[in-house]
Amino acid sequence: MTDAAIRAQALLKDHRESIDRLDAILVYTLAERFKHTQAVGRLKAEHDLPPSDPAREGRQIERLEWLSKEADLDPEFAKKFLNFIISEVIRHHEKLKK
Repeated sequence: MTDAAIRAQALLKDHRESIDRLDAILVYTLAERFKHTQAVGRLKAEHDLPPSDPAREGRQIERLEWLSKEADLDPEFAKKFLNFIISEVIRHHEKLKK
């Protein structure tokens, strides 16, 4: 193996280790977020509030689009990701309401 290939292998290993750490951060961050959204869902169920809040969801999407631009992340990807999370939260809130 050439020196360049050995350096490339080392860089690849470093990148993959960073990706693995970031994946763990994402999972734990999502878990923490869902703990809070579950608490919100219980409050909404207890007080007979609707499971979704379209105005807040719209503000959150706008905020995420701005943050993604600041972070140099594709805003369309960020929007799809947040929409997926919001749909999961609403699904959980609807289950709590029953």
